[in-house]
Order: sequence, then C-alpha cells, then structure tokens
Amino acid sequence: MRLLRLLSIARVVVQYRLDEFLLGHERTKLSRKVVSFLLIWCPASRPRAERLRLALQSLGPIFVKFGQVLSTRRDLLPPDVADELAKLQDRVVPFSGDEAISIIESEFGQSLSQLFLQFDRQPIASASVAQVHFAQLLNGKEVAVKVLRPGIQPVIESDLALMRVLASLVERLSVDGKRLRPQEVVREFDKYLHDELDLMKEAANGSQLRRNFLQSDMLIVPEIYWDFTRRNVMVMERMHGTPISQIERLRNEGVDLKQLSRFGVEIFFTQVFRDGFFHADMHPGNILVAPDGRYIALDFGIVGTLSDEDKHYLAVNFLAFFNRDYKRVATAHIESGWVPPETRVDELEKEVRAVCEPIFDKPLAEISFGQVLLRLFEASRRFQVEIQPQLVLLQKTLLNIEGLGRQLDPELDLWKTAKPFLQRWMNEQIGFKGLWKTLKNEVPHWATSIPQWPRKLDQLLSANHSKTLTDAYLHLAREQRRQTWLLIIIFAVLAAILIRSYY
Repeated sequence: MRLLRLLSIARVVVQYRLDEFLLGHERTKLSRKVVSFLLIWCPASRPRAERLRLALQSLGPIFVKFGQVLSTRRDLLPPDVADELAKLQDRVVPFSGDEAISIIESEFGQSLSQLFLQFDRQPIASASVAQVHFAQLLNGKEVAVKVLRPGIQPVIESDLALMRVLASLVERLSVDGKRLRPQEVVREFDKYLHDELDLMKEAANGSQLRRNFLQSDMLIVPEIYWDFTRRNVMVMERMHGTPISQIERLRNEGVDLKQLSRFGVEIFFTQVFRDGFFHADMHPGNILVAPDGRYIALDFGIVGTLSDEDKHYLAVNFLAFFNRDYKRVATAHIESGWVPPETRVDELEKEVRAVCEPIFDKPLAEISFGQVLLRLFEASRRFQVEIQPQLVLLQKTLLNIEGLGRQLDPELDLWKTAKPFLQRWMNEQIGFKGLWKTLKNEVPHWATSIPQWPRKLDQLLSANHSKTLTDAYLHLAREQRRQTWLLIIIFAVLAAILIRSYY
C-alpha cells in the first residue's frame, strides 16, 4: 500500500515538474540534466509556486493541510511559494451521515436518540480531518457536532512517513535544503496534526478562550458541552451569525464595518498581551459576525501561547519600530537570547534599518504590521536567529487579522489602533502597577522561604569541607540580603500607599 502511495507521489512530482525543488543542489547537477532531458516532453508551463500548490492539491487533504501549515513558515520560504501556498483551501468530500452517527454511538455507547433530540445527517462543513453537523440536545439546546473522519489515523501516519522521507531527500538534494529545515517543518506539522486529531484538546482550547472573553463586548466564543465531548466527537453551542467574508451582506445588515475592523485588532492584542493565549487560525472560514456586531470565533484546533518574556520582547520591538529605534530592536534580540551573545549590536542594527526603513516611506495606514514582523525575521536570518514556533504562529495570525481588518475597512490604521494598547501594557509592566504585581507574586514565596533560613544555615554550618562551607554561607548571605531588600521595598511601597490614602 505504501509503495503504491509512493508511486502516486512520484507521478505527481513528474507531472508538475517538482524536480526543480528536489534537485537544486550542486551535487545533483548531473542528475538534474538527465531528468530534464528525460522529461523534455513534459515542460514546466506554470510558475514553480503554482505547480507546487497544484501538486499538493492533487495529493489529497493531508498534503493540502501540510501546505497550509508550510505557508505560515514565511521565515523559511521564498515569498512566491509562501503566497501561493496561502491560497490552499480544504475542499474535501464529506463522509456519510451514517458513518458520523456510527462514530458518535461508538464513542458514547448509546444510540443517537439517547443523545440528541434531532441530528442533521447532512454536514454543514467538511475539512481534511473532521466535519460538522448541526443537532439538538434532549433539553432543546442547539449544538454543532464535530466528528473526526473515519479511518483518518492510518492515512495520516502513512502520509507523514512518506513526508519524512521526502523531507530527508529535499534536505540532502535541494540547494536550500539546509536553510529550509524540511525535517523540522514535518515534525512541526506532525505535532499540529496530532493535536487536531484529539478533539478533547480542541475543546479545552475553546473553553479557555471562552473564559478569557466571557464578558467581552467584542468576541463571542461558543460554550463547550463536556458531557458530550470525547476524543473523536466534540459538541459545542451552535452559533448564529454571518460569515465575515460576506462583506456586502454585513453592510446590508447594518453592521459597523469600521468598528468591526478595530475590534479585530483589539481582540488580537488582548489575546497576545493580556492572556498570552491566542486563536492561531483566524481565517475567514473560522469567523462569523453576530447580529449585535461582535465576532464569533470557531475551530480551536490551533492556538498559540506566549510567555511573559515573549510578550515583553514583542512589545519592545513593536514600540521600537513605531519610534524607528533600530538599536533598541537589535538589543532586544540579544537580550532575548535568540541571537548569539557575541553578535555586534551595530551590525544587527544596520541590517534591521536596511530592511525596515523603506517601509516608513509609506503612510502609516498603508504599512503592514505582519510584514514588519516578517521583515524582522528576514533581517535576523543571517545572524542565526532561531525563530520561535510561537512567534511564527503569531505572525501568521497577525497577517490574517490585518488582511481581514483592511477588507472590512480599507482605511484601517492598524498602528494607530495598536500603539496605545502596547504603550499601556508596557506601562503596566514596568511602572508602579508592574512593581506591585511582581511584589504580590513574590510574597507567597518569601512567606515559605524566610522561616527556613535558620534550618538551612544550621545545615550549612554542619558541612565538613571549609570551602564548601564558605561558598554556601556566602550564597545564603547573598540570598538573605536580596530578600531583605525586597521586603524593605514592599514595606516602603505599603507605607507610601498608606500615607497617600491618609492625607
């Protein structure tokens, strides 16, 4: 079976002349000439990026999804290839309603009539790994039921095994093989795909996002019904809204498109900087607009997370770009540890300036925020910057949000919308509020560690080796001094608050 699949892939490689991608290395020069001679009857009549997209489409849904994920790695791909792969859409024939019912009944060990009052056998949406049916619970609540494709697991494992082989060949034979890191990309795709195969994980993502925006006047996230959710089936609240791609219909319904575009930007930055947890697949197919003008988020298979260090790095970089402070951009890279510590600040600054300065010749409203981040990745490449996966997801999401926002409002000035948010967040992190937040987080640790100092000192005094004793004693003394000063700062802050409130 795997041999037949491999032969099918080889046929597609020949049909779309993908030898251009596979045989680009100097060591394959002779092979390339031989292949070109043998395939003279099959000329490459389309651009290479288009041929790659068509080839992936012909190979089936798993390869289509791989192309979609690959299109997000703009830090690795040439622009023409990334742009073309971004056009890939899941157009998958749905499986039968009877098969969906069989999977549901198998998961719950109950008949369909014991679970649902009504179940629509015709799916409302079908993608590469799952499809969605509308239904009604026994209590009358309208729900959407997501069901994994039957037999998808062995298909995925087989195709992934072949992708690993192809990635290994590309790495050895392609001129860009080492730089593109195809085996790493396949491993990343493997992780995303297996996460999507467990609907409990997607449900948990949706539940977290809903909790983050429960009182929001900008975003609605459907409720997950955990009693009806399993690894292969997920049931959530059915949402009623207009697809965001239907702009003329939204306009006719009286939706404020300018406000909607601003909401999109604010939702993105709230997810990133307030929560450090963001929906990373916000393309138009996953977004509806409610009658009251709020966004509705759907499909939570891919989310991104950011640490406090990531958020600080991003805010510093974005604000430095606003102010065209390229030296601060360079130092932020070095401080983050994502470039070698011996990197010269002036050289990195010069590289960033050369790439980004032309951008600012345009009016701010015409500047792409996502492209700025992409250019930053490109400028950093020759300095051996290791681009973090969470930042790649963020850049992809930012491009989606930005493109969507400007479809709704061509005059959207994303910089003007984002800058106050970033400045407010930075002030909260490094100003008085930031200090107070840090102190509140540290106090529980001090409350448990300070009473232990006498016991730890006694243990250190019992040490046999004098050098060990001295070093350990000095270490403890330094730790005690540090925590003592922090306590003094806390008491000083508390005193200042009390005095201010008294007067």
